[in-house]
Amino acid sequence: MQGKIIKGIAGFYYVYVVDSGVYECKAKGAFRKDKIKPLVGDDVEIDIISEEEKTGNVISIGPRKSELIRPAVANVDQALLIFATKNPEPNLNLLDRFLCMMEEQDVPVVICFNKDDLVDDDFQKQIRDTYERAGYKVIFTSAKNEEGIDKIREVLKGKTSTVAGPSGVGKSSIVNLLTEGHSMETGEVSAKIGRGKHTTRHSELLYLGDDTYIMDTPGFSSLFVPKCDPVELYSLFPEFIEPEQHCRFGGCVHYKEPGCGVKEAVEKGEIATSRYENYLQIYSEMVQQQNSKYR
Repeated sequence: MQGKIIKGIAGFYYVYVVDSGVYECKAKGAFRKDKIKPLVGDDVEIDIISEEEKTGNVISIGPRKSELIRPAVANVDQALLIFATKNPEPNLNLLDRFLCMMEEQDVPVVICFNKDDLVDDDFQKQIRDTYERAGYKVIFTSAKNEEGIDKIREVLKGKTSTVAGPSGVGKSSIVNLLTEGHSMETGEVSAKIGRGKHTTRHSELLYLGDDTYIMDTPGFSSLFVPKCDPVELYSLFPEFIEPEQHCRFGGCVHYKEPGCGVKEAVEKGEIATSRYENYLQIYSEMVQQQNSKYR
């Protein structure tokens, strides 16, 4: 029987099979022997142990079209990154680090700023100028007033999207609005795996219909540092790529070098100062991390 892993907890994998429901499964020992770990989002084949108790075993994992390390999920088409406009104040450094993480894993990102009712149009314009210029789609929502949710549904349609963001930004409220009216998640799955109403502790795949899934993931706060060489960090900032071609020196790291195309773009307002400053901070951390390996 074919299904999709929608959640994994303590060695148990909950597999959704269309028209049949959710099965609680263990993975074959061969997976551990081959050091293969099933992931949320995996398409799998299961053997049924008990149809009455909805239990089974995962016996094979289908090919993965993508695999993320953080969060550890598979077969994702895009990421929906949710921050708040206020309460808590948006940490743009954390946002830029997450964008770097997704760029490094080649996953497109849609940015959502929730609690739009708490800010004015000037804030919206500043955010749009910063991130749409970098090539990202930006959506403003108010989960409290149920505004902007249809815009999110439109960008999610027909895709599997991982939903991520810091704690307290209204991520769960948005996910609950998106899943309203979808009986598979809100009823059967919640009863089977005990989905929390407010705090997400594990990655969880929710079916929205029409080949549309969202992966709700735990809130994040870690300061991610990319694994690439520091000199290649600029490539994780999409708006840096074209100006970098105008740098006078090869291997320019866009810091103190003269004739730097990226610095000139910042001075002209073509690259947001906040993005450039966050780039420098991440670059500095990467260099320190690299140097510590050789001490």
